[in-house]
Amino acid sequence: MKLPKFLLADNSDFPEDLFVVHTEYPRYILNVEEEEVEWLDDLQGDDEETMADEATKVVEAGFKWCDEELAKYDEEEDAE
Repeated sequence: MKLPKFLLADNSDFPEDLFVVHTEYPRYILNVEEEEVEWLDDLQGDDEETMADEATKVVEAGFKWCDEELAKYDEEEDAE
């Protein structure tokens, strides 16, 4: 099965939170409201600074994707 790179998720146990799930390496779950990240993969590399930069980039990409996705929902609601 082919999965999208990012998925939106919510959970009734956390009604105020919205989550982004990143399905490619390094996999993570981002709590958008709390701005917290739970890594599902161990980050591997020789240089800690490079790995930290890459982790920052992939999390920023998750926030950007979420903003764009929510804007699409807003556009759909406005069109109705």
